[in-house]
Amino acid sequence: MSIRIYNTLSREKETFVPLDQERVTVYACGPTVYNFAHIGNARPAVIFDLLYRVLARRFPNVIYARNITDVDDKINAAAAAEGVSIDVITRRYADAYHADMAALGVGRPTVEPRATEHIDAIIAMIERLIDKGHAYEAEGHVLFNVDNFPEYGQLSRRDRREMIAGARVEIAPYKKHPGDFVLWKPSSDDLPGWDSPWGRGRPGWHIECSAMSAAHLGKVIDIHAGGQDLVFPHHENEIAQSRCAHGTDTFARYWMHNGFVTVEKRKMSKSLGNTLIVHELLKQWPGEALRYLLLSAHYRQPLDWSETALEQAQSTLDRLYGLLRDYPPATSSDTVEVDPAVTAALEDDLNTPTALAALNGLARQLSTAEAVERPVLAARLRATGALVGLLQQAPSAWFSQRQVDVELDEAAIMQLIEQRQQARQARDFAEADRIRDDLAARGIVIKDGPEGTNWEVAAK
Repeated sequence: MSIRIYNTLSREKETFVPLDQERVTVYACGPTVYNFAHIGNARPAVIFDLLYRVLARRFPNVIYARNITDVDDKINAAAAAEGVSIDVITRRYADAYHADMAALGVGRPTVEPRATEHIDAIIAMIERLIDKGHAYEAEGHVLFNVDNFPEYGQLSRRDRREMIAGARVEIAPYKKHPGDFVLWKPSSDDLPGWDSPWGRGRPGWHIECSAMSAAHLGKVIDIHAGGQDLVFPHHENEIAQSRCAHGTDTFARYWMHNGFVTVEKRKMSKSLGNTLIVHELLKQWPGEALRYLLLSAHYRQPLDWSETALEQAQSTLDRLYGLLRDYPPATSSDTVEVDPAVTAALEDDLNTPTALAALNGLARQLSTAEAVERPVLAARLRATGALVGLLQQAPSAWFSQRQVDVELDEAAIMQLIEQRQQARQARDFAEADRIRDDLAARGIVIKDGPEGTNWEVAAK
């Protein structure tokens, strides 16, 4: 079976065929490091980390670049507010981003370029665009001339008037066309800047990604990924300036975009006060539960975030880890194959809902298997979880990180134990295990014996 990807450019699901089977190239737009990442920022990090895992199973050399934008007006504003250099801000929040994403099981990309390390490459690319007549200088700015690129708008499939009306396009008297975008802008003495043929200044956001992608992956890349909000203008502008600078018919052959994250059916925004910061969520919830919830919806669809959904994700992981605790995997688990149903789902445009359903189906199979089969099935469950980025902790570590919460009174505990007994009698072992794990997470240990079930508070 081939890997299939929905290509935003064609609006179709296509078989993925890289330019070079020995060197697959992927670029994903990374964070602008001026503050802590919110859960919307975390979704592409988790999704395209999974994409890298899936590709790496098929191809021997996958180069995955995810950039860090470390020069930007928001960074400048944050630095000015604290009276420090932009390096202080970018170092602080890049470190925080790395720590937060690691807690969500997101690995480091193969390459992590920073904009400030590519100023020379950015200037050289702008010079090529000017020389070829695709860019012009005006009042210390250098702008891309969208009229010189007839295919502008191909990715977003909107005509130029619609794109300008629907986006935050800066109207300035020095522009030849309202949609012309900045490649280089002047810097005053109180702003970071670099010497250039057009005076001291700094790059525009769009040109940074084009220059970094070309420097590390080449003029034409296999996959470009990012959030749905980047289709226009960011990715549209990347296509225009990259193709014009390099003289190619293509910049990225496949485009992948993840959907938005809403919070209890409402758009996440500062004005609504519902922006969920990953750094804060990790103080209350295991990172693996956040990852599970981020994978629970198909990446192209909206994901609605709620505490109820997060509790359900945590409860599911309790059950899965409980199985691995009760039925330890075979010691030779490194040689166990990943469940083929999970692999098939992930290779079909990262269909994570189907993949997670298959993972849970494997867990149910483990819970009802004969004793002799359980070590190998447990090993397969763990190996399959590794592909998805789940179930790699020791079960004891998973349960020990949960806060002991003995707020249930004795009547509530006995009621849950009775519900568990009813589930066992109905042979609904998954529900019985879930109740047991829920009690364990609250600091209640239950023990089954000939005379019934007893409970006790776990030792701290």
